[in-house]
Amino acid sequence: MFSLIIWSFFGLVTGCIAKAIHPGDDPLGCLPTILIGVAGSFIGGMINWLLDFGNAPYEPSGFIMSILGGVVCCIAFRFYALNKSPSGPRDFFTGKKIND
Repeated sequence: MFSLIIWSFFGLVTGCIAKAIHPGDDPLGCLPTILIGVAGSFIGGMINWLLDFGNAPYEPSGFIMSILGGVVCCIAFRFYALNKSPSGPRDFFTGKKIND
């Protein structure tokens, strides 16, 4: 139980920092921010493993790699959300509707 609280706090901190670094307006609540931070930690662990800095692909990575992974998650979420917008696809950088 205690590790779940620690992972949630770690995910919230890294998710908030990743959202602050990532440009653009992504209005998300607390739970998606935690999930982005935790997923970013696993992506950062995978990057550590691929660059041969870590031991296993799914180990919790360091703080810096977790933030980097969180930024990757923010980019992926923004790309998905803008393409699945109810009013049609939108531009990734500006968020404005793409004219057909």
